Amino acid sequence: MDRHRQFETLAVGHGEDPAETQRGDVVSPIHLASTFAAPELDTEMSLDDVDPDAGEFVYSRLNNPTRHALERRLAALEGGDHGFAFASGTSAIATAIFAAVEPGDHVVAFDDLYAGTRRMLEALFRDSLGVDVSFVDATDPDNVADAIRPETTFVWMETPTNPLMKLCDVEAIADIADDAGVRFGVDNTFLSSYFQQPLDLGADIVAHSTTKYLNGHSDSLGGALVTSDDAIAEQVGFLQQVGLGNVLAPFDAYLTLRGTKTLSPRMRDHEANALAIAEYLDDHDQVAAVHYPGLDSHPQHDLADAQQSGYGGILSVELEGTIEDAKRFVDALDEFALAVSVGGVESLVELPAAMTHEPIPRAEREEMGITDTLVRLSIGIEAVEDLVADLDRGFDAMTRETVTN
Repeated sequence: MDRHRQFETLAVGHGEDPAETQRGDVVSPIHLASTFAAPELDTEMSLDDVDPDAGEFVYSRLNNPTRHALERRLAALEGGDHGFAFASGTSAIATAIFAAVEPGDHVVAFDDLYAGTRRMLEALFRDSLGVDVSFVDATDPDNVADAIRPETTFVWMETPTNPLMKLCDVEAIADIADDAGVRFGVDNTFLSSYFQQPLDLGADIVAHSTTKYLNGHSDSLGGALVTSDDAIAEQVGFLQQVGLGNVLAPFDAYLTLRGTKTLSPRMRDHEANALAIAEYLDDHDQVAAVHYPGLDSHPQHDLADAQQSGYGGILSVELEGTIEDAKRFVDALDEFALAVSVGGVESLVELPAAMTHEPIPRAEREEMGITDTLVRLSIGIEAVEDLVADLDRGFDAMTRETVTN
């Protein structure tokens, strides 16, 4: 890990060395080769001896120059020693869990997780692989401590959560996990390495969907894991390259390398727009609640200030009215594309009750806090005046329908 250069500098150039290429490329070439010729036969060298940092490559599933450049950068940005790039964020999270559990073990997880992660823990690890899972309200670290038992081997958190923007105290939970001898992982997707670094707060392993802010342009799927623990890195590396063979393709590695170069200014613009819009929504008479840690009214605003260096570009808002009102609101928007995912330069809107969380029974959704009128907004880097004007269109559509009825 390079601790001598600032984040912005690492984001632009770390992992890409012009001296490593034949022509001094300042941008890492896209190495599409699936296999690499050896200069000579070395009967004493095993695949475990191959050193990508020395320019040694054998087979792209094991390592690839473009992916290797990205993995070095991701590790540096997250403040870790080992980085691994996967085909999706989901595959990265699955690998982190596979590296920590076996049948009969127990996992403690935040009860407000990305729906895909929760479904993975329930349908794959619990129902198919015999790993017990407890979902707890991790906004109170005591709930995590109370859920740990002798067979617990992994604690998995998101902060902020998707879509309710709840936080957990990473440092407090790290202490709890450490005292119990339990591995602790954090999904850092929503803030990116720019606004939060869980490894510095005590986490053992950090995950990202690079599809989101790290790539930032909604044109590449990917995932990442970063750790400074050599034993964890050895397990994750085996699963990535051999056990599961789940690696990021060279072209997607190139796209993500390109995206990270502008991560710092993008995140600053995302946050500035999101805070302005959160304040606008917080004062609107057609809004019941705004969930954004940057607002003083957020119940965990002080925790956000303590463990984050910013608030990010995602918020959720509960509208007054019914799900039909919420549908009219999102359908009337022009600047906000109606789409799942977050973290791109463009603004996106989704209605969880009718989209990402629709398969969950309504009673269960509401118990989780996912109301029929909860709207998630991923705030892009457009002019904030245009985004506010677009939201005004949405509220006007709700008002016109109310007057008509």
